[in-house]
Amino acid sequence: MTVDSASTGDMLAAAVPMVRTLNLEFIEVTAERAVLRLPDQPDFHNHLGGPHAGAMFTLAESASGAIVLKAFGDQLSRAVPLAVRAEIDYKKLAKGPVTATATLRRPAAEIVAELDTGGRPEFPVAVAVRREDGAVTGEMTVVWTLRPNG
Repeated sequence: MTVDSASTGDMLAAAVPMVRTLNLEFIEVTAERAVLRLPDQPDFHNHLGGPHAGAMFTLAESASGAIVLKAFGDQLSRAVPLAVRAEIDYKKLAKGPVTATATLRRPAAEIVAELDTGGRPEFPVAVAVRREDGAVTGEMTVVWTLRPNG
C-alpha cells in the first residue's frame, strides 16, 4: 500500500476522527514537508478567543502524521507508524486560523535502512504553528516509530 499526495488528507480524515471534527485542511503534503490549516472556529476557541491549545496540539500532531504517511507510505505493508511522544511549546497568542508546517528531522532513507535491519526506528518530526501574519505561535516535536508488523 502506498500513499499519494491527494489521498493523504482523506486517509487521515478516515482514520482519525479528530481530523474531521476540527475540519483540518491539507494544504501541502510531500515527503519533505506537510502543511495543515486549522480554520478559525468559535466552537474550538479558548478563553482568549483564539484556538484552544488542544486544537493546536491536534493540528500539529496531524501535520506530523501526514508527513510520516507520505514519507513512509510504501512501508505500511511491513510496519505501522506510531507516535511515541510529543512536546509542544506555546510561544505567542494565536488568533484566527493557524497553520502547522511539519518536517522530518532524520533522512527517510536512514530510517528505512534501520527498519531493513530489523530495528524499530525512532525519528523526530518538527512542527511550527503560525498565525496568518507568519508569527510562530507554537513549536512541537513528535517522535515517531515504525513498528514492524508481526
